Amino acid sequence: MTIVLTGGGSGGHITPILAVAAELKRLNPDVQLVYIGQKGDSLGDIPAQDTNIDQVYVVRAGKFRRFHGEGLRQLLDVPTILKNIRDVFFVIIGIYQSWRLMRHIKPDVVFSRGGFVSVPVAIGAKLRGVPYITHDSDLIPSLANRLIARWAKLHAVAYKEELYPYPADKTVTTGIPLNKYFKPVTSELQKNYRDQLSIPHQSKLVFIIGGGLGSQEVNSAVAEAVPHLLEDFQDLYVIHAAGRNNFIELQRKYDQTVTDTDRQRLQVHDFISDVYKYSGAADIIVTRAGATNLAEFAMQGKACIVIPSSFLAGGHQLKNAEYLAEQGAALVLGPDDLIADPNRLSRYITDLLKEPAKRKKLQTEFVKLAQPNATHQIAKLILEQV
Repeated sequence: MTIVLTGGGSGGHITPILAVAAELKRLNPDVQLVYIGQKGDSLGDIPAQDTNIDQVYVVRAGKFRRFHGEGLRQLLDVPTILKNIRDVFFVIIGIYQSWRLMRHIKPDVVFSRGGFVSVPVAIGAKLRGVPYITHDSDLIPSLANRLIARWAKLHAVAYKEELYPYPADKTVTTGIPLNKYFKPVTSELQKNYRDQLSIPHQSKLVFIIGGGLGSQEVNSAVAEAVPHLLEDFQDLYVIHAAGRNNFIELQRKYDQTVTDTDRQRLQVHDFISDVYKYSGAADIIVTRAGATNLAEFAMQGKACIVIPSSFLAGGHQLKNAEYLAEQGAALVLGPDDLIADPNRLSRYITDLLKEPAKRKKLQTEFVKLAQPNATHQIAKLILEQV
């Protein structure tokens, strides 16, 4: 039995793929798992290092550049137009490469997690008669999955089926697949994580993460707040996952703005593979509104401050954050809020650090949204197609 897993471009695509891969191997140790990623993906080395992935290939893929809220302006931007035209040819090349790979690999089924690479891989599979399953984590389906939806055998979705524009008889609510290490965090487990990270049990800990590649918007807002927070709370530790694109710049900024004494209570990382330890050890998490990270932190029952991206196509992070705010499951800080009041993030964190009852209320509401069986259910759906 051979299964192709595809998707990429962000940690939010790759980590669910690896979670599904681990569950497939657990259910059937003999299954051969092949990952097909995008040529040039800056996170492409992550699946290659995973022990559950047997083979890795890359194909060309193209990106359709569009930005939420930009309207007609983006249609008049010449560099964007030229890149979109160029990437049409990348997609055509990727379809041909995928078509050849399908003949070589001979997979029984393809699982598409989304991302630009999913389009050529799924079309290549369709041309070879290989069935594929798509998965959407966000309330708004990705453009890639909408493009390939017509020929999909099944659509696995994170929320209620009726919220998605797919045929009802081909749509199944599964939730978001997560690494098995994301589980409810007890006080003892939190202490264990802190021991592994050399964080004192009685201290306060804020964990900041803006995605695998990082978020300039989140990093800038946090970099302004952290020096003051460390000065105001002498028992506070901060761990900042800056992302691969922003790590060096952020290191330099902290070296300039944080005193040598306070710097000992600040850790900066580029990409963290075992996020569950850091998030599990934290009292407060500052995060983007990517569906995968939100599902992970809901499973752990964490108090989160969510800063959605306003520029991602379709505004799916804004929709995710809006849903959390309606449920009272997180504090949401919009991009406009950061511009209007740069100190608001610092006040939000300060308020939660001083008010354990408020943190507890957020945790209680957030954990209600967790979907603990998603990974197992998706793996079973894939195997059933075979």
